[in-house]
Parts: sequence; structure tokens; C-alpha cells
Amino acid sequence: QVQLVESGGGLVQAGGSLRLSCAASGSIFSINAMGWYRQAPGKQRDKVARITSDDSTNYADSVKGRFTISRDSAKNTVYLQMNSLKPDDTAVYYCNIESRIFPFSYWGQGTQVTVSS
Repeated sequence: QVQLVESGGGLVQAGGSLRLSCAASGSIFSINAMGWYRQAPGKQRDKVARITSDDSTNYADSVKGRFTISRDSAKNTVYLQMNSLKPDDTAVYYCNIESRIFPFSYWGQGTQVTVSS
């Protein structure tokens, strides 16, 4: 049974920083990529950042230059360093692992990030 456990969310003032972590327990084979998504109230879930198995990264335009995704493949853990946070970054953040084999995608339970102005 694979579980993704996120941590590091919380309340921070605008301009502050948070670091999210997502650790996978259980065995996940053939990982293609790991990523972070977010969903604000009343909005769809959008991709924030993604890192592939060869460490290629991509980011949503809204977070470029402020957020950094990284991973520890030995620990099946993905991180999201968030700097210069803005109120618009307020959302539930979900980690995701893409696998090349069934079930192809795993999701964490989400962690709340709230940025006050």
C-alpha cells in the first residue's frame, strides 16, 4: 500500500517562506516524475512544479523564480521550497508521483498553505 505523506504547510505572512515535503511509503516502481499541484477554493487543481527522473524541472509561470522543486530519489521524497510567498499562493498543496506502470499516479492528502497580507 503506497501512501504519500505531505508536511510543511501552515500560515505565513506575505514575503515569507515555507518548505513542503512529501514522502512516499511503500514501494513505487518506475517513477517517471514527481510534482506539486495546488487547489484554491472554488478553483481547479493546477500544476505548480514538476521534476522528472532525470531532474528536468518545470514550473507554473506564477511561481517561477520563487519556488524550487527538488527530490531525493533514494527516499522517494519530493520537496517544494516556496519563497516570497503571496496571498495568491494560498491553497491546498498536493504532491503527485507519476509511475510508468499501473496505477500510474499517486496523490497525497494535501497540506494547507495560507499566506496572509
